[in-house]
Amino acid sequence: MERPDIRIIGVDPGLAATGWGVVELSDGKLKYVAHGCIETTAGESGPERLARIYRSFLKVLKKYKPSEAAMENLYFGKNTSSAMAVAEARGVLLMTLGSRGLPVQEPAPNTIKKAVTGVTNADKKQIQEMVRVILGLPEIPKPDHAADALGAAIFAAHNGGHV
Repeated sequence: MERPDIRIIGVDPGLAATGWGVVELSDGKLKYVAHGCIETTAGESGPERLARIYRSFLKVLKKYKPSEAAMENLYFGKNTSSAMAVAEARGVLLMTLGSRGLPVQEPAPNTIKKAVTGVTNADKKQIQEMVRVILGLPEIPKPDHAADALGAAIFAAHNGGHV
């Protein structure tokens, strides 16, 4: 029995750079669709940066029409100074997803690492390489925020009971 196509957007939230990546499940097979990064500059005010993230992310959602999403839950081990800015960006992204009626999985970073690499303590390079391998890409997706977002989408594909 053929399963319906499911399109998942993964998001790596940040105020300076928000990565996104879209994958599709078609008959139980995972395939790459697109990835990118929404960037803002330090010269913009906080509200201007958040508005840019909102407008840009809304365009991505309209273009790729995902049916669900995954966004890494907040974790700030060593870099607590950026926690508030990332939390604000994450709030805008969650609001945008919610306004489109998309269900959102919010896994912990180690949960995504385990889903992509098989281990919870994988480093960034290991995750990026496994994203490349799983999606059959010729090279690691750039920038790394987009690769992280694709990792979240891969997690959601496996965790959602789709594959």
